[in-house]
Amino acid sequence: MSHPGTSITIRRAVVTDAPALAEFGRRTFHDTFAPDNDPADMAAYLAEAFAPEKQAAQLAAPGRTCLFAEVDGALVGYACLMDGAQHRDAGGAHPVELERFYVDRRWHGRGVAAPLMMAVVQYARAVGADVLWLGVWERNARAIAYYRKQGFERVGTQTFHLGADVQTDDVMRRAL
Repeated sequence: MSHPGTSITIRRAVVTDAPALAEFGRRTFHDTFAPDNDPADMAAYLAEAFAPEKQAAQLAAPGRTCLFAEVDGALVGYACLMDGAQHRDAGGAHPVELERFYVDRRWHGRGVAAPLMMAVVQYARAVGADVLWLGVWERNARAIAYYRKQGFERVGTQTFHLGADVQTDDVMRRAL
């Protein structure tokens, strides 16, 4: 899939993409959240969540899919989804969780998020999902505004552990 007028391509990541996903995921998560969090908590989370071997295992896991947005073969954004992941507030007979959705800061506002989100929705519909849901840090106003524009509504909360810090995420859902 390419976005008209640009060279953005969306493709499904494979296990051999784990090192690239680990590096990109670590960098984009750090860029997004480091200014507002304790450096020790951030380092602990990044080391655990974005270890290349963990990314490889997740890419190989049944029901888990990551989509890469690339420009001329370079990774500029990604989304990871979990088919069938339930949340008490999301509802749905066949939910899909949007676990991660990140665009490289240098590519914000350059047309990457729209085709990536379109691919997420197409994937969720293709696997028969009736609900797409996600957790987003309650203090991430930019992401919350973006998800609202994409048709998501806040339906509850969940906890998120960043190192030793227990935070609150808003749970947002979109019917498909």
